[in-house]
Amino acid sequence: MSYWLTLPAGLAAGAVATTAYGLRRKRMDRWLPAYIQKSAQQAISASTYPDPDKPLHVFIAVCDHYEPQWGRPARAIALNRVERWRSEYPRLFSRFADSNGRPPQHTYFFPADEYAPEYLDILAELCHDGYGDVDVHLHHDNDTAEGLRDTLEQYKATLHVRHGLLRRDPVTNQIVYGFIHGNWALCNSRPDGRWCGVDHEIPVLLDTGCYADFTMPSAPSDTQTKIINSIYYIADHGRCSQNRGTPSAVGSTAPTESLLAIQGPLGFNWNERRWAVVPRVENGDVHATQPLSLHRLPAWLRAGVGVAGNPQWRFVKLHTHGAKPGNLDLWLSDRTAAFHRDLAAYAKAHPNFHYHYVTAWEMARLVKAAESGVTNPEAVLSSATARC
Repeated sequence: MSYWLTLPAGLAAGAVATTAYGLRRKRMDRWLPAYIQKSAQQAISASTYPDPDKPLHVFIAVCDHYEPQWGRPARAIALNRVERWRSEYPRLFSRFADSNGRPPQHTYFFPADEYAPEYLDILAELCHDGYGDVDVHLHHDNDTAEGLRDTLEQYKATLHVRHGLLRRDPVTNQIVYGFIHGNWALCNSRPDGRWCGVDHEIPVLLDTGCYADFTMPSAPSDTQTKIINSIYYIADHGRCSQNRGTPSAVGSTAPTESLLAIQGPLGFNWNERRWAVVPRVENGDVHATQPLSLHRLPAWLRAGVGVAGNPQWRFVKLHTHGAKPGNLDLWLSDRTAAFHRDLAAYAKAHPNFHYHYVTAWEMARLVKAAESGVTNPEAVLSSATARC
């Protein structure tokens, strides 16, 4: 299984662009230096590579910016989009099972600004039947810290009390939630200052019970962080706080007043090349022209997203806009089912390859378990699904 870890980073950089202008035009100048640096560090340190003679556990979480009102359709059309998920997802995917016997999971990050109870009632049924989870998504503009706090407190209470979603922290009894920032503008990170307005967003998220942020990567958006392919903790440094942080590591404890951030892969897919030379940028996005495919798996794994000190666990956080026309048809299709068939066949052919369909919540619990030294994920996965 080592073939997906052998490509030199410099080759990828040279193949994609030859001028600084080309990099800026594709906004790769925001993340390519970090990609080259991290790839070089991985090449130097053999401890970052999984041992092919030991089990490799791959955790796959689909974090959906779930917006049934995309394009501002009539309410009946938006409702039909959600109803399709409820009826077709179990029919298509209940026949598939990961290494733990669980069907594919889907985390619906539903926007507070599009809330309507009829949508969440349907999604809650789907989730309670064992096919995923709901977390918090938010589009806002020209906001304040006080306004953001009020929105998050009210919305999480509605999801938990009205729909039986989210969870309570067993120690504080606070309702907790995962978060994706609308328009990628976490900590007011857009250069034009639009679609947020709150520089000090991290303290508000922490105070209101956010257990982890799942916004990144955002490439090719100009909100893309300088840190890539990482699990780390963000402290409040004002605007664009996510551009620095403390890596998650075995034996470490979370820094005080810091928010866990779990990023998806960002790099290059050498299995898909333009002109047979230039690799496609892999940013973990799943959409109508970039479906789930086993050809993308090497790039996801090569990104090396994980907890430092535990190379046998790989975290693959994918993102999508699953209720968007076109994307919806892709997700609820035989083409997506084919990916799950291919993944099962790959695991059967490689006995040390173990794949786990997880929700965003479960992925965050696995990070904490890895930090505490856990090496067998089975106990974590068996307990992480419970709501309290």
